[in-house]
Amino acid sequence: MKAAKIPTRWLAHALRAFGLVLLVTFLVQPHWFEPVFRPLAPANAPAIYTQADLLVLTGQHLRTVLIATVLASLLAITLAIIVTRPSCREFLPLSRLVVNTGQTFPPVAVLALAVPMLGFGETPTLVALFLYALLPIFESTLTGLANVPDVTKEAARGTGMTPWQSLVSVELPLALPVILSGVRISVVISLATATIGSTVAAKTLGEVIIAGLQSSNMAFILQGGLVVGLLAIFVYDALMALERMVTGWQHVSSSR
Repeated sequence: MKAAKIPTRWLAHALRAFGLVLLVTFLVQPHWFEPVFRPLAPANAPAIYTQADLLVLTGQHLRTVLIATVLASLLAITLAIIVTRPSCREFLPLSRLVVNTGQTFPPVAVLALAVPMLGFGETPTLVALFLYALLPIFESTLTGLANVPDVTKEAARGTGMTPWQSLVSVELPLALPVILSGVRISVVISLATATIGSTVAAKTLGEVIIAGLQSSNMAFILQGGLVVGLLAIFVYDALMALERMVTGWQHVSSSR
């Protein structure tokens, strides 16, 4: 049974490595793939998107997602910490209501409301991604902090730690793997959602997909979709590896 699992695991690793090499090669030398996409492009139309550098566009897409995730993490984690303190627990229902409001409106609706106030470009997209990223990070932080055993917190107090020291040195480190899982979910959602930012002139990979839709060029649509999909897979894997690393460090520390 164990021997049968090993080839499957290595096959999965090999496929991911191949996909990563394929993605990087396509972003650096997209014209190499022209014969692959040519059958999907209309006659006399380009098979490879060349109106912008795909590698630069991917970097801008990731940058937008990173900024929105960092801002959402700062607010969501801070808010979750505050409402889990004994003196502020009464505000938990209100904070949940506020955070859930961000998921009430579709991203397209958020963009439509934000553009008149913020103009076209990256800013409305950041607002939409920020609002959508709040809930998973907030809820995962609540869960992580709630799962810290009371006996552990009492032991921290027994050693003379202040509430702040207990939070920073005990509660947050123990809750970190669960918090990271919420961040991972938010990042993957944002990677896909960021594509709609191109409808308001934000520089994302949605630009490739929209160009394909406007020109009925299936090659462009497939290129944009594949890059976004592969990015989501590899970022997901990287964050999962980080979670396992943090969990491993905790096990090593607890065994000492």
